[in-house]
Amino acid sequence: MKVLHLNAGNETGGGMVHILSLLNQLNRDEFYLGLLEQGTFELKATELGINTLVFKQTSRYDLSVLFKIIQFIKTNHVDIVHTHGARANLYGYFIRMFSKVVWMTTVHSDPRNDFLGRGMKGDLFTKLNLAVLKKPDHYFAISKRFAKMMGDFGVQPNKITTILNGIDFDKKSTNQISYEDLKLNPQDFVILMVARFDPVKRHELAIFAMENVIKKYPFAKLIFVGDGPIRQRMEELVKKVNLTGKVKFLGHRENVDAYFKLADITLLTSKTESFPLVLLESSKEKTPVITTDVGGVNDMIPDQSYGFVLENDKVEDISNAIKAAIELKEQDKLKEMGEKLFTYTSRNFSIQSTADSIYQTYTKFVH
Repeated sequence: MKVLHLNAGNETGGGMVHILSLLNQLNRDEFYLGLLEQGTFELKATELGINTLVFKQTSRYDLSVLFKIIQFIKTNHVDIVHTHGARANLYGYFIRMFSKVVWMTTVHSDPRNDFLGRGMKGDLFTKLNLAVLKKPDHYFAISKRFAKMMGDFGVQPNKITTILNGIDFDKKSTNQISYEDLKLNPQDFVILMVARFDPVKRHELAIFAMENVIKKYPFAKLIFVGDGPIRQRMEELVKKVNLTGKVKFLGHRENVDAYFKLADITLLTSKTESFPLVLLESSKEKTPVITTDVGGVNDMIPDQSYGFVLENDKVEDISNAIKAAIELKEQDKLKEMGEKLFTYTSRNFSIQSTADSIYQTYTKFVH
């Protein structure tokens, strides 16, 4: 069996982590990773020894690379093309038209929100993405909620396999970072948000929530790790609401596990997610989480003793959850929540079981 995983290659967040973690579990002789851009993704894949090819585009609208991909598929007798993301899905559609491969896709996000905040061009791409997504031979949904969503789009249930996302809990981290490194005090309550600066992540909710929190708890600090197109706008918002010094922007960082270790709580304010790996990564370091009710978070956090899942995503609800977490820390109960979350996720969300489930699905299509 030969499988080509295809992605745009410009991922640096959860999508990249998912694909690399998955391919790292699978037989190198059976799997290839195809990317459309050079960058961090390619470097990390190469470091892991994954068979990686860059079908380089001159621009994201360059369709000539399609012929190179199809030629590679035919030359290497590829049986399955497994796409990840909107651009790769478009290529999957054309590849399926001009070759005999099976086309599978993983639904990493709500396709209605993939081009949020990008005007008329975004609206056009959304319509194209939704049309293309009706064509694969099989779908992997990484949360029960996303499986239902695909069913609502008209996909037959027998074409959908639900795979709960996973990470490698056996890989231990030795990375360390200190309060001094970030110009923090040990007495600070550290709220960490690891997310690209994209409208769908709604960083502004975290900022407005902090405005409320510091009135009662001035020692609270909000740390943003990540980069993206709206970062400057969020930096300007922090100045506007007089939170300079209370909110830090660290940009893209490697080895974010060290930041999870340092933090008291991890925050996620997304409008939509499939199954946020960032929360699993936080749980691995026994750091509790506050999250909006998106994707598969309820599979990961079954009740309020494991973490905070917000029924409403209003600023007041977010600030109240942060205050509740601070109170738990003052009662020496917050670490207990983190320990409980770790025990549950490490038993139920390993990348090994995710890889096994995906591989078994592949074998049903290759004879």
